[in-house]
Parts: sequence; C-alpha cells; structure tokens
Amino acid sequence: MANQDKEIVRYSANQRLNHWLIALSFVLLAISGLALFHPALFWLSHLLGGGTWTRILHPFIGLIMFVSFFSFAVQLWRDNRITEDDKAWLKAVPKVISHQEEGVPEADRYNGGQKVLFWSLIIFMIGLLLSGVVMWRAYFDFPVGLIRFSSLLHALFAFGIICAIIVHAYAGIWVKGSVRAMTRGTVTPGWAWKHHRKWYRKKMRDSSSK
Repeated sequence: MANQDKEIVRYSANQRLNHWLIALSFVLLAISGLALFHPALFWLSHLLGGGTWTRILHPFIGLIMFVSFFSFAVQLWRDNRITEDDKAWLKAVPKVISHQEEGVPEADRYNGGQKVLFWSLIIFMIGLLLSGVVMWRAYFDFPVGLIRFSSLLHALFAFGIICAIIVHAYAGIWVKGSVRAMTRGTVTPGWAWKHHRKWYRKKMRDSSSK
C-alpha cells in the first residue's frame, strides 16, 4: 500500500540543475539581446561588461541555452505529447482560471497549457538558433539580405520566447506549490491530486506495485 503522505518526486537533481541553467541563460540573453536591439536599451550592456563583450557573449550564451534546453526537452517530450484530453483541457481553460473542476479533464504530468508552452518553446529555440547563426558574422558569411531578414526573425522569435517565459513564470507563481518542484524536486500528494490527478494516480499505482 502506497504511503499517501509521502512527498512525490517530480524532478531529479540533474533536471533541476538543467532547468536553472536554462533560466540563467535566458536572463543573460534577454539582457544582452535587448541591449543590442535598441540604442535606448544599450545601457543594459554594462551588466555584461560593455558593448563589445555583450556582442561576443550573446551568441555563446545562446548556444548554452539551446543545448541545455534540448537536453532537458529530450527527457520530457514523451510527457508532453498532446492528447484528446489535453485538447479538452485547453477548451476548459476559463474554468481552470476560475478554479472550477467540473468539466475539466484530469491532467497528466503536464496539462494542456504546459504542453502547448513546451512545443512553443521548441519552435522559438530552433528559430532563434537558425536566425542567430546567420547573424553571427564573426564566424559565418551570409548574403546581407538574408542577414537582415534573419535579424527580423530573430527579434520576433525573441519576443515570442520572452512572452512565453513570462507566462511560464507567472503560472509557476500563480499555482501555489509549483516552484518547490524545481527547488526541492518534490510535490505534496495534495498538490499532485489537485493539479495533475492522472499523473498522481499513475505514481500511486507504480509505488503500490513495488
């Protein structure tokens, strides 16, 4: 019989370390990217040692975030496959926001919104990498027209990922108990039952069979 008072492991130590490396990389990229985007924000470059160092470090930090994110995503992609229940969950988002449970499908390890965010981040990451490589003139030589078009795409993908991360951070704070999953690695049975009931049932079945 499973101990239903015992906290449930949601993320391993390596996964949590990877997550916070991605988060740190994102903050540095947002700061340096905004500094390079518009003269009014160039003062942000001082946080990375000035304009020259900002221009040098930005693409390398981008590579670190890309590799870190995809090593993390590879571990979690199976849990983020979108099902019919997830589509129904997305349709019931107004009920979720108003804390209504009736008519809202049970969520697995990730709910429909989290899965949409996951795949959106993958698209943004790939877009940022490809457009960033074209813009990286210290190492690559592409036609000027392609570089300009890639610069526009890079800005759009950057705007998209910044918005996505803001939503991710807000949701993590809004759903009380979520942040501890990425700090301690565990969640309470009550939290799992309330927010990810299908996943909770699976964890209980797995622990009972051991």
